[in-house]
Amino acid sequence: MSAMKLTILGSSSALPTSERYPSAHVLNAHERLFLIDCGEGTQMQLRKIRIRFTKINHIFISHLHGDHVFGLYGLLSTFSLMGRENPIHIYAPVNYDRILRSHLSDFDINLSFEIDFTLLSGNNPVKVLDDKYITVTSFPLKHRVPAFGFLFREKKSERNIIKECIEKYQIPLVRIPAIKKGEDFITQDGTIIKNEEITLPPSEPLSYAYCSDTKYFKRLAHFVKDVNVLYHEATFDMTKDDLAKMTGHSTTTDAAKTALGAKARTLIIGHFSSRYKDINPLVEEARTIFPQTYAAIDGKTYEIGNIS
Repeated sequence: MSAMKLTILGSSSALPTSERYPSAHVLNAHERLFLIDCGEGTQMQLRKIRIRFTKINHIFISHLHGDHVFGLYGLLSTFSLMGRENPIHIYAPVNYDRILRSHLSDFDINLSFEIDFTLLSGNNPVKVLDDKYITVTSFPLKHRVPAFGFLFREKKSERNIIKECIEKYQIPLVRIPAIKKGEDFITQDGTIIKNEEITLPPSEPLSYAYCSDTKYFKRLAHFVKDVNVLYHEATFDMTKDDLAKMTGHSTTTDAAKTALGAKARTLIIGHFSSRYKDINPLVEEARTIFPQTYAAIDGKTYEIGNIS
């Protein structure tokens, strides 16, 4: 079982359809839930998929267009009606704190919890979260308004001690933390037991990058270098390249080129225009450049590091 799982709540662009909600993802990293964008209908999807959204403490907003943020107002209100006390940490472009507080005031919403804002700006990646298990870095995108992507990287785990070796070498429990960090073990008679003999290496750290609403630009691939799973918007097919550029969006081939340049392991495309009833041709188009491409499907959960 992967320590990092992604659930797609919404994969549509500006207009929701009968099958696709606007943008919203939930990333489960070590049983901690991170909500990424919050389009209309997000809390309905959370309930439908049976995600315990009371466990969401961090919400990342890529940019201030309605299809990425309209669901947040209702979600915050629901949190308050349920008596939430833990603070919510919101990461969003500069000025969103003012906009959100104005909305709460206009609609006489008095939240039962505090909101801790991290406001995003600038032209370079910035680490916005760093805890025991992961780091989160925001990075600039190129859209019609200030927009940001998010890179979630799992921290390297400690080595795994082989249980049979604890008894074999009479290893005291107090020594196990140091051994997990890579130290050798010295027995009572002075014999040195090499760390490699009593531990197994940890799994490679996993990573997930979210890139929504952006024109293609080469530097983006550098921001998400070697990521396990890259989610990248593919609002249009390749024949609508001019429309994509005009509206600040990407085509299937733009997404695939970014994944190829980043040496990503897997690409998930989404944010599909409502004009596409069948998204399979979009996936096939991207696969001509980047074979490991999959579609974002509403309600589906993907194990980071094990998508097929």
